[in-house]
Amino acid sequence: MALRITEDCTACDACKPVCPNEAISVGDPIYIIDPLRCTECVGAEDEPQCKLVCPADCIIQHEDFVESRDELQAKYESLRG
Repeated sequence: MALRITEDCTACDACKPVCPNEAISVGDPIYIIDPLRCTECVGAEDEPQCKLVCPADCIIQHEDFVESRDELQAKYESLRG
């Protein structure tokens, strides 16, 4: 399941540099996560790095993108080419 950023985002930029898939970008007015690139850090880290560094605690599960750990791993591998 991909992650998403809620409207509580303060646009602090803590999450963007820690994303191994470059899935996080600057939105207007809050940051956004591309669900096609988000693997919840599966393949790169043990847990989602963006959630660890977010001071506003505004990164949650994206209910419209339900994926298994195997699917997230396959997505990560396809992004790495």
